[in-house]
Amino acid sequence: MSSEYRSMREELPAEVVELVDAFRSPATQIAFLYLLANANILDPVHVDAETAARMVRPYLWFLDRVGAEGIKLTSAGYLPPPEVEAAVAELDPADEWYGKLNRESQTLPLLHLRESAMRLGLLRKQRGTLLATPRGRELRGDPVGLWWHLARQLPPVKAVGHVRHAGMLLLAAVAAGSDATGHEQFDYVARMLWEAGWAHTDGTPITRWEARDAALDTYVALVRIGALTRYVPGSIPDQPTPDGVAFALAALRSWP
Repeated sequence: MSSEYRSMREELPAEVVELVDAFRSPATQIAFLYLLANANILDPVHVDAETAARMVRPYLWFLDRVGAEGIKLTSAGYLPPPEVEAAVAELDPADEWYGKLNRESQTLPLLHLRESAMRLGLLRKQRGTLLATPRGRELRGDPVGLWWHLARQLPPVKAVGHVRHAGMLLLAAVAAGSDATGHEQFDYVARMLWEAGWAHTDGTPITRWEARDAALDTYVALVRIGALTRYVPGSIPDQPTPDGVAFALAALRSWP
C-alpha cells in the first residue's frame, strides 16, 4: 500500500479503517481507499443553514409535531389516523405510496421515517406515547445541528456486523457520486460485502436486495433528506444529489 494511502488511513475514523481491513484482498483495500480519495474524503465539509433546513425538514417536522406533550399512539403502537393524515399533508408521500394514506402501518414511507427518527436518537416511545428525546428537543430549533447529528448517527451507532458495513458502503457509494463505483449502489454494496467476508452460511454471495435490507436504516435517511433521489419504476436507479454527496462525506468523516 502506497504511503499516500497509508497517510490517508491515519486520518480516517477507526470504523472506516476497520472496514478497509475487513476486505480480504489488498487490491480491494486499495480500490476502496482510491474511491474515498477521489471523493475528497479528507476535505472539510460545510453546510449552510438554508441547505440544512431543507434537508432535515422531515425529521424537524416530526420533532415539532411531537412537541413537548408527545403523541399518544394507538394500542398497536402506531400513529393515530389524524396524525398520519397531518404527516401526509405536510410531507406528501402520495407519489411514493398508494391507498388512503391514513394508517401508519399501511403508509410505509411515513412508518420508515418515524422509525428512522427513533433509531437516530430523536424520538422514543414511553408508556404508549411518542416523545422527543432530550437530544431531539435540543435540536428542534437548530437545523445545522440536526444535519450534523444525522450525519454522526449513520449508520445507526448500534448497528453491528454486516449491517454497519452495508450502511458505510452505501455512504461511500453516495460520497463518490454517480457512476463512480461502476455499479448501481446496492450492487456495489453487495459486491463489497462479499469482499469483506460476508456471505450466506452456504458460502453464496449476498444479493443486492439483501444488501439493501442490510443498509435500510441508512438508505431511508438518505432518501428522506434528499441525499438520494428515490427510484421510480421505469426510471434510472437512485442517484446521489450534490447535497447528498456532501452529507455522505460528513457521515463517513464524523461517525459515530
